[in-house]
Amino acid sequence: MTEQDKLPPVPLADGIDRLIKRIGLGVAWVYVLLVLVIILQVVLRKGFAHGLIALEELQWHLYAVGVMFGLSYAQVTNSHVRVDLFYTRFSNKTKRVIEVLGILVLVMPFIVITFLHSLDFVADSWRINEHSSAPSGLPWRWLIKSAIPLTLALLGLAMISRLIRELTLLARGE
Repeated sequence: MTEQDKLPPVPLADGIDRLIKRIGLGVAWVYVLLVLVIILQVVLRKGFAHGLIALEELQWHLYAVGVMFGLSYAQVTNSHVRVDLFYTRFSNKTKRVIEVLGILVLVMPFIVITFLHSLDFVADSWRINEHSSAPSGLPWRWLIKSAIPLTLALLGLAMISRLIRELTLLARGE
């Protein structure tokens, strides 16, 4: 049983978390595809002395998608890295206050600003039908860039879920 499973139920936050977990587990299959692409590229390069630029770029894209979608999954499953030098000694109420303040003052402003700036970045990529600058690279670079605001929105939703959970548990005195 994980720490996340031990939390008291908060129906709205639990529903959001379930949705994000489903998306995260679905997108995690890109890592299987990534491993297969890497194996294929290694076999082509080492076995036949002929690697493909498109496969190199596909590796970057698959890795980027896995990491970007993985951020929200890591948030709702509380499997991200923490530095808990003092935090573990605090009462539950103090921990919840720190979480709420951290979300409102640090995380959400970062997500909102990055999301808003990513919109123009992605729109320009779509407008010019951006593709790889390598002659045999991948087309549709706008597609990978489109994952940026999408995953930031998903991370924002994960943080809202966490905020709802922390505020609800604070109000309950848990």
